[in-house]
Amino acid sequence: MKRVRVVSVPVSDQERAKRFYTEQVGLVVLAESTFGPGMHWIQVGPEGGEASLTLVTWFDSMPAGSLRGLVIDCDDLNADYEAMLERGVPFLAPPAEMPGGVFASFLDPDGNQIALRQDTFTYPSPAA
Repeated sequence: MKRVRVVSVPVSDQERAKRFYTEQVGLVVLAESTFGPGMHWIQVGPEGGEASLTLVTWFDSMPAGSLRGLVIDCDDLNADYEAMLERGVPFLAPPAEMPGGVFASFLDPDGNQIALRQDTFTYPSPAA
């Protein structure tokens, strides 16, 4: 295996979710198409990022709002937090230092919980 490319986010309304993730979170639409009766593919992600999110409605085993544990890395979490807060993203708490970095979690319109993370670990220099 090489990398995680796409994560499915279960939503109840794809258009509402697309507006939230693009207009409020700040992601961009990477792909959008229809691929069957009632099946609409909407893929969003950070511009130039390797991983992306698909806003899905078709998995019975993934009810809207059931996503937990997704972490998105940030170079400047405080700046991203402030910008998203100004655009109305509902955060559970302000950024806080925790094991593994600084984190701030938000909810999308369906209640999916996503964390932003900024790595604060200082990696040792490789031995010469």
